Amino acid sequence: MASDDRWLERLRLELAWFTGQPLLRERGAGAILRFERVRPRRGGGFQPLRESEITPQFLDRAIRALKRWRFDFLGMDDVCRRAVTLPDQGRFVALTFDGASKDVIRFAYPVLTRHAVPFTVYVPTAFPDGVGEAWRIGLEQVIARESRISLMMGDKEQRFVVTGNAEKRALFSLVESWLRSLPPADLSAAINDLCARYRIDLTALSREASMDWEDLAKLAADPLVTIGSATVNYPALANMKDAAAQREMTMGRAVAEAAFRRETRHFAFPFGDRNSFRRSHVVMAEEAGFASAVSTIPGVVEAEGRTNLRALPRIAWDGRMQSLRMLRVLVSGVAFSPVKPTPSATN
Repeated sequence: MASDDRWLERLRLELAWFTGQPLLRERGAGAILRFERVRPRRGGGFQPLRESEITPQFLDRAIRALKRWRFDFLGMDDVCRRAVTLPDQGRFVALTFDGASKDVIRFAYPVLTRHAVPFTVYVPTAFPDGVGEAWRIGLEQVIARESRISLMMGDKEQRFVVTGNAEKRALFSLVESWLRSLPPADLSAAINDLCARYRIDLTALSREASMDWEDLAKLAADPLVTIGSATVNYPALANMKDAAAQREMTMGRAVAEAAFRRETRHFAFPFGDRNSFRRSHVVMAEEAGFASAVSTIPGVVEAEGRTNLRALPRIAWDGRMQSLRMLRVLVSGVAFSPVKPTPSATN
């Protein structure tokens, strides 16, 4: 069913391109694009996390296309300014990367440097410290290697036999959804138990997948790069009590500011979908002093303050969509309904 929905959405966007809607009905001041992993294609059939990846070649093609379409490339400081002013004749695009993956500096940064475009990296500070848990990668590794899997789900042990890629993908989707629903401590206990059962070194996997402080210092020294915060441990804030969520937000910012010796003005809600944070977290972001906070709720940024700067929409771009026509439709804003302003803490 999910694959059918994606096919229908792709068809709708392709039809929008061929009917000329992107050119006739552009809406909003601009768009923020969200990327997660940028890496070359790998062999192997079972790769559920490929959906969160694009190739360096496609990143290059996308930037070239956005330049042809005469978009202004902005950092997040300039996005905030453009979002509260009168509509500009030009439209903007901002490139953002979540999770501080090692792929950013290894594969994305050479492309971005060659094009001399600004971009933002949102850092969950436990990962460059070497103590973050890339639990989705650990889960992928377990299911890829094993055909018989048992794990504790709640107070009951569940057993699964998964021999084909379709069965493995279904199990990954089931367990990923369950883990996402857990409070952070329970999630950590569950994924560490699962990885230990099947001799997967989650700590080593997590460190290998993440940038370290040396990598981030290199990026921070580039005037085209903005370093933002994404909490400490990258938890779904909606699964936490408000006091704990606030500590994650403020401590993540404090660690980043101490590491880079500069103000950290921009924030990304971990996961960022409607189930992962609440309005109270939008208020927390404002009270914490962040100039902006981005979600993964799809949409474009409106001018004249019509989009709440602490609940900015983003267009997630991943391995499921490799069409420049679709990108053109999405950044035009035609694919999205107007978003009502979200009340801020001060109004």
